Order: sequence, then structure tokens, then C-alpha cells
Amino acid sequence: MKYEDWVKTVPLEITNDPIWRTAIYRQALFLGDLGWHDASRLAQDRRTIRIADQLYRATGKLSTNICEGFSRASGKDQARFYEYALGSIRETRDWYYKGRYVLGQEVAQHRMRLTVEITRQLLTMVPKYRGKSIREEITAYEVYHVEDLLNNVPMPI
Repeated sequence: MKYEDWVKTVPLEITNDPIWRTAIYRQALFLGDLGWHDASRLAQDRRTIRIADQLYRATGKLSTNICEGFSRASGKDQARFYEYALGSIRETRDWYYKGRYVLGQEVAQHRMRLTVEITRQLLTMVPKYRGKSIREEITAYEVYHVEDLLNNVPMPI
């Protein structure tokens, strides 16, 4: 599945909303759809049924928390939901790591790289909306080419 093809399937009820103009929301929603396919694959192996459930919950919460934050009036309220999204994206990365034996290394690595890109964006958003710096040490995240992550998407077999 390519991002460009996926975008064409998203209904107007979503794409006509102002939040659609934010790259992080589109990427999070895309990851949520990938999470559906990946969780379906994980659910086929009885050893990873619980991982499938947790992965799907984490990927689903991500875009939802971004929506909630986007819809809040105060910067502190926005920041709170973006912090929830930060927790969800890190949880997602963790579940992809644990599911790598069933999903395959290429799929898991791709998804983890996409989570790094979303994490990087959230780490700049939280302090902006909170009005102060975030309470974690600065981490140098590797920068991936987002277009490559969105257009060269491996799928589980």
C-alpha cells in the first residue's frame, strides 16, 4: 500500500476537516490503517494475539489523541493530548519491535521508522503548545525521508 493510494480512499468527511492539513495527523491515521493490517497478521499466530490487540489499540489511539489536542482551545490542553499521543507512538514502536518475528523484519523496521518520524514531530509540538520545554533529555533521532516511508510500505505476508 502506498500513501498516495491510501489518501484516495480516505472519505471527504475526514479530508475536508482542517486537521487533515496537518501532516502529523495524516501520518498517524495512515499508521493506524497499517496497524489494522499488521494486527490482523499478528492475530493469526496464537503467540502474538495479545500483541495484535495492543498494537491495534496503540496505533488507533495515536490519531485520536492528535484530534483531541487539535480541537482544544488552550495550549496546555492541546499539549496534554499531544503528550498522550507521544505515549501512544512510543507504545506502538514497542509493540512493533515485539511483533517483528511474525511481521517480518522489513515491515517492523519500516513501521518503527515511521514512529520515529511522528515522535520527532510530537517532541517539537508539546513544548510549543505547553509553553515550556519537555521534561526529558534531548535525543538525537535519526531523520528518515518521510516520502520514502510513506511510498515504500512493506506489508506483512
